Amino acid sequence: MKLAVPDMISNSYFPAEAAIELGFFKAEGLDVTLELIFPVDKAYAALRDGAVDFVGGSAHSALAAFPNFRGVKLVCAQAQGMYWFLVMHAALNARRGDVSVVKGRRIAAAPWVDKGLRGLLEEAGIDVERDGVTIAPVPGAAGAGVNFGITAAKALEERTIDGFWANGMSAEVAVRRGVGTVVLDVRRGDGPKRCFNFTAATIAATDALIARARDKVAATVRAIVKTQAALKANVARASEVGERLFPPSEAALIAELIRRDLPYYDATLSPEFVAGMCEFARRQGLLAGQLSYEDVVAAQFAPLWQG
Repeated sequence: MKLAVPDMISNSYFPAEAAIELGFFKAEGLDVTLELIFPVDKAYAALRDGAVDFVGGSAHSALAAFPNFRGVKLVCAQAQGMYWFLVMHAALNARRGDVSVVKGRRIAAAPWVDKGLRGLLEEAGIDVERDGVTIAPVPGAAGAGVNFGITAAKALEERTIDGFWANGMSAEVAVRRGVGTVVLDVRRGDGPKRCFNFTAATIAATDALIARARDKVAATVRAIVKTQAALKANVARASEVGERLFPPSEAALIAELIRRDLPYYDATLSPEFVAGMCEFARRQGLLAGQLSYEDVVAAQFAPLWQG
């Protein structure tokens, strides 16, 4: 089986990566390989087309390939909350929580990841057109195997952008290099409160796979839950994964980033999250009409979320 993630050298989808590298899928009787497919809309297109079996990506981005969530379900969360950071160039002397710093600036964000930033800015009273905010991918970050976040950190250092909205690894790299300042970390309380539920890192599968191989989907959920528990018990195991998948400099950082994320390691997909995500998606023009919880989530796997 194949599991696609849109971002590998980061903490964003680490439980999915670690479930493979630490043997938790194998222990459930599954042979799962990891596929890097960027950007996230292409990962979901691969799921729709049957090229992969699961996507470990941002929940709202399933709408890129499955309008109104028809044909796809979220089966568990990798972690709770919208997980991207707004980082601005250090020379701007931005203050933590001051969203107005984006006015007149060039902000890098990957396709579909940018929806989270646009929604957040709207919620905070920033009008992208009126306030002259340019949100676009980093030039050169679309090639196969290119890591958007690390490329964004490099672009910030070279001052070809004023800021970026990307993963925790890129934020950490930019801060440690002295070129970036974290302005917003939504998971930990920055920005408008309801932005927390705009999206989350989840595992998605097609309705067809759930119907055809329910036991394998259940085994996937169990593997993610056991991986979360293993990292909570011994976060140093994150380094084992980083050493196999990341360049040495990023591998050295991953255990600390995962330690910070552990409070959000919960596989639950709550009704509050689904309602918040769907409202955000409607406001961004990604979703038409009202959906029930069961339209979005494979609730039959809920008993597995707590182990």
